[in-house]
Amino acid sequence: MAHEHKLEIFRGRLKFKSNTQKIWGVLIFLTIVTAVEVVLGIYKPEFLMSTWIDPIEGNGFFSTVGNVLLSPIVYMKPLNLIFIVLTIVKAYYITWDFMHMRDETGSFRKMVVWTGVFLICYLIFILLQEGGYVFNVYNAEDALIKKDF
Repeated sequence: MAHEHKLEIFRGRLKFKSNTQKIWGVLIFLTIVTAVEVVLGIYKPEFLMSTWIDPIEGNGFFSTVGNVLLSPIVYMKPLNLIFIVLTIVKAYYITWDFMHMRDETGSFRKMVVWTGVFLICYLIFILLQEGGYVFNVYNAEDALIKKDF
């Protein structure tokens, strides 16, 4: 027996009369977010192309912890951070509304979300490990591979 889908988005702030209207509403929202990403990618505003905060100076424990905790803000261009946030928003609404994750049980939703979170953390760990290795290969005293770019 089929059950009715919830017809609201944005945590109930916008309600639709039918599933078709809801699909169009979510599609329009995702189109607007994608258009913002495309416009930012084409024009690349100058104030978003350089980091806003300099790394914390010093060799102490607190400067290291501060740089690690603030690394998305300190070392990343704000434009890249905006792209990452908008991509996560789009992935959330695609999964939540188009894949009907909203209508599933809480344990199933947690299983899907936490699996993705652990896989992303593992990917970040692997990228950092390999990035450190590549950095050491290029910057060692006796490196056979030299930077030519």
